[in-house]
Amino acid sequence: MIAFEQVSKSFWTGTRRKVILDQASFRVELGQSMGILAGNGTGKTTIINMMAGLEKPDEGRIITTSRISFPLGFMGGLVTRHTATENVRYIARLYSLDPDYVESFCRWLCGLAEYFDMPVGTYSQGMRARLSFALLLAIEFDIYLIDEGMPGTTDAEFNRKAGTLLQDRLQKATVVVVSHDAKILERFCSTAAVLRDGRLYMFETLQEAKRLYDYEADR
Repeated sequence: MIAFEQVSKSFWTGTRRKVILDQASFRVELGQSMGILAGNGTGKTTIINMMAGLEKPDEGRIITTSRISFPLGFMGGLVTRHTATENVRYIARLYSLDPDYVESFCRWLCGLAEYFDMPVGTYSQGMRARLSFALLLAIEFDIYLIDEGMPGTTDAEFNRKAGTLLQDRLQKATVVVVSHDAKILERFCSTAAVLRDGRLYMFETLQEAKRLYDYEADR
């Protein structure tokens, strides 16, 4: 479960204060995947990062009682001066997993060959994205966080293998997806919300959320 209780978050842009959330309260229960429809620049990534514990609210509380994934595509947890081998084995220990299994899984999925034993700082963005995605799939979470704005990979073979594994994993887990495109949410979500001007409007169905989102977009 993820619960936001009267959560507020804002940033100073240099010219004004941009409100991401204003006294927002909602819950994501296990078994009830949730989508958040939001336009570009409204704070989608910030909300996902707060759910993952990567950012703190200005006010209010965020309560988690389940194993929450880091956001799909998140690369901030990798230490660039260390090799992929060192990174994945360290992260495996953090999650009380077998380092040998996690390393073998990531080596197979990433397809980085000799680069797996080189510092992550020497990788291209696509290579780092493949390593981060492989780590996400090597660990079983209760709730997976997906931000459409996260960087991806253009490697076709990796996408094929990782996509198949991700679809299988998401069939058994709860998902939170933030996107500006309702079609992306249709694949995963049973309930949805609309984020607008710092307010989160909750709906029981994606269809209801989409009506408000489309109405506001056409105004």
